[in-house]
Amino acid sequence: MEKQIQKVLVIGSGPIVIGQAAEFDYAGTQACMALREEGKKIILVNNNPATIMTDEEIVDEVYFEPLTVESLTAIIAKERPDGLLATLGGQTGLNLAIELEKAGVLKKYQVEILGTSIEAIQKGEDRELFKKTMEEIGEPVPESITTNKIEEAVQFAKTIGFPVIIRPAYTLGGTGGGVAENLEELLEIATRGMKESPIGQIQVDRSLLGWKEIEYEVMRDKEDNCIIVCNMENIDPMGIHTGDSIVVAPSQTLNDREYQMLRTAAIKVIKALGVVGGCNIQFALHPDGDKYYVIEVNPRVSRSSALASKATGYPIARISTKLALGYTLHEIKNPITQNTYASFEPALDYVVVKIPRWPFDKFPYINRRLGTQMKATGEVMTIDRTFERAFYKAIRGLEIGKDHLLFDELKVLSNEELEKGIKIADDRRIFMIAEAIRRGISIQTIQRWSHIHPFFLTKFQGMVQLEQQVLSWKEKQYSLDDILPEELAAVKTKGVSDRFIAKTLGISEREVREKWKELQIKPTYKAVDTCAGEFEARTPYFYSTRHGKDDGERLTGKKIAVIGSGPIRIGQGIEFDYCAVHTALTLQEQGIHSIVINNNPETVSTDYHMSSRLYFEPLTVEDILPILEKEQVDGVIYQVGGQTGLKLGKELDSLVPLLGTPLSVVEQMEDREQFNQFLVQAGIEPIPGKIIWNMADLDQAIAELGFPILIRPSFVIGGQWMRVIHSQEELTQYLNQLQQSLQDQSFYPLLIDQFIPGKEIEVDAVADGEDWIIPAIMEHIEPAGIHSGDSTAVLPTFSLSSNEKKRVIKTVEKVLKHGKFVGLVNIQMILYGDKIYVLEVNPRASRTIPVISKVTGIPMIKIATMVQLGQKLKSLPYPIGVLEETPFYTVKAPVFSNQKLPGITDQLGPEMKSTGEIMALGWSLDEALAKVNSYSKKSQAFPFTLREFQEKILQKGGVRNEVI
Repeated sequence: MEKQIQKVLVIGSGPIVIGQAAEFDYAGTQACMALREEGKKIILVNNNPATIMTDEEIVDEVYFEPLTVESLTAIIAKERPDGLLATLGGQTGLNLAIELEKAGVLKKYQVEILGTSIEAIQKGEDRELFKKTMEEIGEPVPESITTNKIEEAVQFAKTIGFPVIIRPAYTLGGTGGGVAENLEELLEIATRGMKESPIGQIQVDRSLLGWKEIEYEVMRDKEDNCIIVCNMENIDPMGIHTGDSIVVAPSQTLNDREYQMLRTAAIKVIKALGVVGGCNIQFALHPDGDKYYVIEVNPRVSRSSALASKATGYPIARISTKLALGYTLHEIKNPITQNTYASFEPALDYVVVKIPRWPFDKFPYINRRLGTQMKATGEVMTIDRTFERAFYKAIRGLEIGKDHLLFDELKVLSNEELEKGIKIADDRRIFMIAEAIRRGISIQTIQRWSHIHPFFLTKFQGMVQLEQQVLSWKEKQYSLDDILPEELAAVKTKGVSDRFIAKTLGISEREVREKWKELQIKPTYKAVDTCAGEFEARTPYFYSTRHGKDDGERLTGKKIAVIGSGPIRIGQGIEFDYCAVHTALTLQEQGIHSIVINNNPETVSTDYHMSSRLYFEPLTVEDILPILEKEQVDGVIYQVGGQTGLKLGKELDSLVPLLGTPLSVVEQMEDREQFNQFLVQAGIEPIPGKIIWNMADLDQAIAELGFPILIRPSFVIGGQWMRVIHSQEELTQYLNQLQQSLQDQSFYPLLIDQFIPGKEIEVDAVADGEDWIIPAIMEHIEPAGIHSGDSTAVLPTFSLSSNEKKRVIKTVEKVLKHGKFVGLVNIQMILYGDKIYVLEVNPRASRTIPVISKVTGIPMIKIATMVQLGQKLKSLPYPIGVLEETPFYTVKAPVFSNQKLPGITDQLGPEMKSTGEIMALGWSLDEALAKVNSYSKKSQAFPFTLREFQEKILQKGGVRNEVI
């Protein structure tokens, strides 16, 4: 039965950082939707503007206030909530709930903790309490010591011997932890771990390096009913953080005895802790399967919960929220089947593979070694009927320029270098394993080096042999027509990509696709239904395979596909998922089927509730085009998928109808020569610059422009490899690093501009080819030369004179008037002296769209979607032109995860480094900036909701249509 709770305070997880990312936006959004279904008033505290969760459509009131005890105390005193939901906000939410309890705030204001109790949270998070609880129920834990003294950690390590594993208490993503191979490393990691732990506590464990790592996602209700939602196996053995591990579900190498042994232990653990809702339990299992240890428990929704939810179709966060309200598992219906109840354990008749997305392609010079402290910024998930096909899909989905296992660049490595690369894991280990297999190194030897189970190594061996078969076609100088149809079919059925086949044979992917049509080889689409087909699924989502028949007919009526942005990475984050979700929802509001294609398990866009139909597939033409053809879509929206969407738009342009800004205009904005011509024709002076095709061009450009210069390769994302160069020595060093990173690939053409210092201004607009809406003008606090994603942006502008504002708006209008933009446009400018230079014009969604939309109340994605459907701005109920400035200040500030990426510098420049952002509102700029710097523990002023700030706009007379 449900508890009598009317108003619920939800603590969000704050900015995206490595170890606590978009999975909590997904979980939080699910939680808020569940609360709304139950008629609860939702008060949210979360200072992350990029998330769906912080939309007023999702909650009743949202506070963009600092996530501190002081701030939350003031909000609780003002709002007087009945209940607090803390298990959907990651480690941030848990830690704050505990601090509020300790401070007596919850007792003072009679706020009930919903779901998992504080006591249960502490049992799971406090290393000493956790160890004691496990010992009480007879569950084995590794030999360890919990301490806040360095000397005790040293004595323990000396007693049991190195290596040892250090785990700080109450941290996320393994922050501060690591594996110590010797005394020097122990001192360094232990000191760091105690500093990172909010209670100054670390646990030092006997090393279990090389053991299997198995995870169980468990649910429990208040009446002690428990189910296993999903069990997952890390391909990487113990010693690598699960967020940095390649994971497969369901487990592939456990026999029934082992599975049942760990299942029984998982249920025993969650019952002992008293968790209500979802709980992730991690086990170390001896390779022989005779012995296991309980390693860690997350008494909350976690990164693995998002993966398990998407892998099974069982919405863990949604069900957990209802359990927190007092329901039991047998009272809640499964929303996919609408026949079974939440007490029905999911069953999988397919294989799921998750591969992390690391930033090492962006920062190749940092330490790539993987360990117990997480380094991945995101991940991809794929589904198929076989492990091999799912794995190939996942490689394609990473968008790192790879779609197979064998690479010639690894041929130059010696066997000794391969052995070292396989023993000391980094992001390239799987590819090194493939190279070792190609050289005939035995599975037994590779298993000894890597501790990866022979089952997986044998699978990789089969994939290498498959690729060697394809490569043999090149050696035999075969054309596509020379290969037997059954051989082609077999290769495709096993998952080899069109791109690999085309590259091997020296032909285009289009030719390969035509061959599949000729041979009538095409994918089929199966539903994710939580019950392996035992019950009919009412709201399924789909994955492709080469086995069986389609589970669903194509949708009827008008259909528009929305291309997502793929795995989260620096430069392309959760803000694009926000845009994709709002696009899908707007289409549905207009009576149009929205078909979302994406492969990121952490995000709201891959929640099947958010679209008419979801396809969980890699974002490549090979994987997307068959979906578009099957569904016979009426159009494709590619503006909201970041640089990924634009790239796909170029490949799909002649194959399907693209909506929005014509692709020719997109290419005009990206090509430096065409862009400068555009600016001149629009009456705007371009920044002096050159396109460089060789060293002679480079020398001539330097002679003409002089130093400093801004240099970058063409078509970059997140400012990758963009630098300000001040001397010939810096230029030589830059070119050497770039060449080393790209290896045998050419880095030309390079774009070189004269570096112009000055104030940087940013504007987002919606245009329909004739009119436009400009909700706000943002000014960066940092000067030009710092990537916009790493800059602190303020709206309204804080230092521009009235005349400067008019000149900025005039420049923006010149761009919009001259360009044939349909939809979103982001414009970045430099104000230098009496001149305004336009740096970039991006005809797509930008990372500032959520900020602008939330602060001004202008739903930019909704308007842009309507415009792309053919409606004119004049026909929509929104003001045209430049809107009046808000009577309050908004500050958007970057948040960095540099401590997780050893070797990365704190110095800011044109290449983006931040992983997330926070937003603060204030009646003055000083107040907003103080909140941004809120990680100081100063008491906050009386808190205001976003709605209360927006009401001041209405009191001031709303917006106006004329130029400021």
